[in-house]
Amino acid sequence: MNDSLALNARPLAGKVEKRTKASLLEESIRRDIISGRLVPGEKLRLKDLAEYYQAGQIPLREALSRLAASGFVRAQDQRGFQVVPVSREEIIDITRVRGLLECEALADSIANGDVTWESRIVEAHYRLERLPVLDSETGMLNAAWESAHVAFHNALLAACSSPLLLKYCAELRDQTARYRSLSAKYAVADKRDIPMEHSQLMEAALRRDTVKAARLLTLHYEKTTASLLGADVTSEPG
Repeated sequence: MNDSLALNARPLAGKVEKRTKASLLEESIRRDIISGRLVPGEKLRLKDLAEYYQAGQIPLREALSRLAASGFVRAQDQRGFQVVPVSREEIIDITRVRGLLECEALADSIANGDVTWESRIVEAHYRLERLPVLDSETGMLNAAWESAHVAFHNALLAACSSPLLLKYCAELRDQTARYRSLSAKYAVADKRDIPMEHSQLMEAALRRDTVKAARLLTLHYEKTTASLLGADVTSEPG
């Protein structure tokens, strides 16, 4: 009986290990797409990826298939995979829809937020404002800043009472993350006072000024979109 269970467990353990490898690869490749290391339109050759990530092609294929399902990678018939290109039309549409949804979630969060919610926002902002937006060595978006930035915006919405609304907001956040990275990478964002934008947003939320907070949030996202469109980074590499 025990021997039988042990034999049955072996293939299951192998499947779990395979899924774990694919999950780790998915996370790594996704992070590299968001950061801009893997640029929009870039062909993702399995041989090159296997060498860079020190991984086998089977878990790599699974990771890329998952990323295709989430909109970061595009599967090309008989030609492998490609980082999904960016486009003016997509970022404009994403920005519009994200603004609508997040303003609704923010209003609900402000209405329901308590002292714990306020403390979380202040703490997240404190950490965020002490980190540089760009990595001084690579010129790309600072990974620590990106993490703190997500935490700050999540804190603003944390008291929203709709899990479904928060789910959609998170999906749009993931889709726009690489656009924000590209905006920073091409240094157009240097003309903005991003820390001030975050400070004003925090203050409006803590004052429970729903109208002003929504206006500032919308403007915050629209400035990022304008930076990207002004940088001409929506064309595919040759």
